[in-house]
Amino acid sequence: MNGEKGGFDQQAAAPILSGKGYEEPTVFTPENLLREARRQKGLESVRVPEVCVLDPDGDIVEHLRETGRAERDPHWACYHTRLYVFEEGGVSYGIVGGVVGAPFAVLVAEELFASGCRFLISVTSAGQITAVAPPPYFVLIERALRDEGTSYHYVPPSLYSEPHPELLQMLQGAFEEEKITVSSGAVWTTDAPFRETATEIERHRSAGILAVEMEAAALYAFSRATNNPLVCFAHVTNQMASIEGDFEKGAENGSSDALRVIGATAHRWLQRNEHDEASLTRG
Repeated sequence: MNGEKGGFDQQAAAPILSGKGYEEPTVFTPENLLREARRQKGLESVRVPEVCVLDPDGDIVEHLRETGRAERDPHWACYHTRLYVFEEGGVSYGIVGGVVGAPFAVLVAEELFASGCRFLISVTSAGQITAVAPPPYFVLIERALRDEGTSYHYVPPSLYSEPHPELLQMLQGAFEEEKITVSSGAVWTTDAPFRETATEIERHRSAGILAVEMEAAALYAFSRATNNPLVCFAHVTNQMASIEGDFEKGAENGSSDALRVIGATAHRWLQRNEHDEASLTRG
């Protein structure tokens, strides 16, 4: 069988890197999944807020709930998560907590955009690779090393995933008045946080990688493949437990600072949309 077993050529590239048919539409769609979930749960089809947030750690959601600022959306049909709605600076947001890892984050992103989301912001906890400042601080992720599996189902193999460049341009100077540290640069996205060896860390540090996290490469690949706009931030909170007293996020588990980053990002996107719509009207 020429090295074949179970329909695969054992001598060819790993299945995750071959035979994807990137231009071919998927059979299983988030719209159909949500349709069936609503049928089973007896839910109406109601749109989510146009700006949504992924909170892998869940600390932002917990803070909003504890302070009475977030309400659960009773119409959210996802089988695996709960969507909460809150308001900040006059903007309504949807937020989902606990979406750790590339496959889970992209699954929920697919469902959010299928439910009316128009712009997605992810703020994930990350480990420091190159010291920018003493943790905690934020990194606007300009590109993410694809050391995970999900991104290869959306776009062909490459070293990095990147957001739409106009979104990075949109955010230039957005955080200058927020009095929080927001750097920009590259991160390493991994599926195996407990396999971050000293050799890998040094190699990525030498390549200019700032931090390691678990979702950005896949989210950016999804964004490029579907043309759904999203931006990812790494909240650098730790040095991978290599020092005593690690994983401290600051006041309110870093939620207040994260909300300021989210708010500044959302306002830039909303301003850009208003400008684009006004230009179309004048035209």
